[in-house]
Amino acid sequence: MQGIGRGDTQAFREFVERHQSLVIGMVARMIGTADAEDVAQQVFLNVWKSAPRWRPEAKVTTWMLTIAKRLVFNESRRRSRARLIPQSQDEEEERDYPDASPGPDRQVLERELRDAIESAISFLPEKERLALVLRQYQEMPYDEIAVVLGMSLPAVKSLLFRARESLKVHLKPYLID
Repeated sequence: MQGIGRGDTQAFREFVERHQSLVIGMVARMIGTADAEDVAQQVFLNVWKSAPRWRPEAKVTTWMLTIAKRLVFNESRRRSRARLIPQSQDEEEERDYPDASPGPDRQVLERELRDAIESAISFLPEKERLALVLRQYQEMPYDEIAVVLGMSLPAVKSLLFRARESLKVHLKPYLID
């Protein structure tokens, strides 16, 4: 980060290569894959511009995801609060089934469940959705999520609890009692 703050383009290139999957993945799960790369590009542009102000006390990924959060929320508001269902995972991820050759029935059921989960997540309020995406998909620790969201640790735990409870309601037809 210090190199980027001094204008080192090679350091920035390495930074982008190291973190682009994390940023694009988080953004895609929040607003869909159609605009994920554009928003991710804005995140990295903001990182480049803000790098001189970064302080070593802040974890780089947490700081970067805080920037991403702000841009994602702005994009969501720009879309006039229209709830978009994130598109399903890309083809590469779809090929990673535990069973190398699932039958057509299983493929249809897995696709239906994946679509139902994505749809349920898309109906969560922004902060709940972001907290859930960061925890479940990015495997971020609770304390880092708290920093990204600007909330206390207990508030994040409560937010995630509410998000999971809401998902249970939306996914009730798919759950075994």
